[in-house]
Amino acid sequence: MKTFIASGIAAAALVSGASADVTVSFTNQTWTGFNFTDLSATYGGFIGTLTGVSVNATLNASTNFTYADDLCVYVDPAPLGTGGLLQVGGFSNLSASQRFTWANGGSSAPGTTVIDSKSVNPIVFSGSGADPKIWLGNGYGASGTSGTWTGSITLIGVNAIPAPGALALLGVAGFAARRRRA
Repeated sequence: MKTFIASGIAAAALVSGASADVTVSFTNQTWTGFNFTDLSATYGGFIGTLTGVSVNATLNASTNFTYADDLCVYVDPAPLGTGGLLQVGGFSNLSASQRFTWANGGSSAPGTTVIDSKSVNPIVFSGSGADPKIWLGNGYGASGTSGTWTGSITLIGVNAIPAPGALALLGVAGFAARRRRA
């Protein structure tokens, strides 16, 4: 019985964790100009209030003047377009309501780092399908551009929504432990 209860507590902690941050790590990730990855799909969505974004990345390679600080976090409802809620990083203006540039990383030389943190006006994520998406990619949209980065982006104040499969496994583990003791 104690194992079953512990499994339930662990599942509840996964779902209702306080405001933990989500760190997205990447190695030799290449994005062409205005090419973005939907982090909401990758992580199952987000819950909480986005209050900041941090970056710690190195530009490994560049084509046609993509700079290290073109690494961009963009918050926008799907489908991806201009006029979103937030843009952090990227030379090209996506006409977001809030726009911030990274404090450093203004070079296309391989080995250039971009390390910064920005506080943003809060954006609430409820964990529903109606939430805006968080995108990560190359915010320099000139023709033929690309950049390859290694590092991480941290989304401050939000949690990833655990995949239903992970919660189901915790529940199954609890039931299995309970059956063995019975």
